[in-house]
Amino acid sequence: MKDSLKLLTRFSAHPDSRCWFVAWNPNGTLLASCGGDRAVRVWGREGDSWVCKSVLSEGHQRTVRKVAWSPCGNYLASASFDATTCIWKKQQDTFECVTTLEGHENEVKCVSWAPSGNLLATCSRDKSVWVWEVDEEDEYECVSVVNSHTQDVKHVIWHPNQELLASCSYDNTVKIYKEDDDDWICLDTLEGHESTVWSVDFDKSGQRLASCSDDKTVKIWREYLPGNEQGVVCKGSDPCWKSICTLSGFHTRTIYDISWCHLTNVIATACGDDAIRVFEEDAASDPHQPIFRLMAHVPKAHSQDVNCAAWNPKEGGLLASCSDDGEIGIWLYEPQN
Repeated sequence: MKDSLKLLTRFSAHPDSRCWFVAWNPNGTLLASCGGDRAVRVWGREGDSWVCKSVLSEGHQRTVRKVAWSPCGNYLASASFDATTCIWKKQQDTFECVTTLEGHENEVKCVSWAPSGNLLATCSRDKSVWVWEVDEEDEYECVSVVNSHTQDVKHVIWHPNQELLASCSYDNTVKIYKEDDDDWICLDTLEGHESTVWSVDFDKSGQRLASCSDDKTVKIWREYLPGNEQGVVCKGSDPCWKSICTLSGFHTRTIYDISWCHLTNVIATACGDDAIRVFEEDAASDPHQPIFRLMAHVPKAHSQDVNCAAWNPKEGGLLASCSDDGEIGIWLYEPQN
């Protein structure tokens, strides 16, 4: 299984610091990383090696926890433990901080752009999810503060083609939000994990969602519309989400991140046991009771906790990972026949 996930290269990204997160730009040519050194770095390929193109070190006073590219690729958002989110504008090979979003009471844990590029979501240890509107003049306005979680919110992510938002939390739940009368409301609460939910990711269709947890499991959730043939009960006219699969027994410690590849449909996990794993759905299994098989397992992918795994949006099988060891790994997943 290990042979199907090959290490292409490994490099030091945030020396003497944790590397918390990596994010590919929309065309898959640049990789942004962030770390405990308060910096964001942007990496590009030159031949077989990766070179640091930019260091964004003036924006934050504390650890940078997450980074996210805008759908157009011209902006990079960074979320920090200093309670702010910086918006960086790309100008050729340089980046300028054009806006700093303030308002959260403490650490901002994640930031995510809606597919339209007109909305941005942030979440925080202050238990809230904020939705920001972006206008044509690059002005950012907070249009909603949603307080549905009862604990630290770890991650937010937008649906791939609708203005639906998902978040997950230290309160063991996943929440789904939609806009309703100029405000954002919690549409559904996904319960089933027994401990902190660290990350969530939609599949390409947006009809399914994967979540990973401190309880060492991955859950697959599916959206059901009212009146569905499966008899899943929904409230009113809104769709509802149901857990249709649990992957357990594969991970030995907390699963910190999950990435569902929109090109190949495989799932990668980043784990506190220093390993990366890749799961593939059995094509013959019932779509309402899917079976996922472990296809790759690299036990010592990094020398410390693996914090993030991210599939390249344009090159099938190309995966980036990062770790408490400050390094980034670039991998190629090639299923073995």
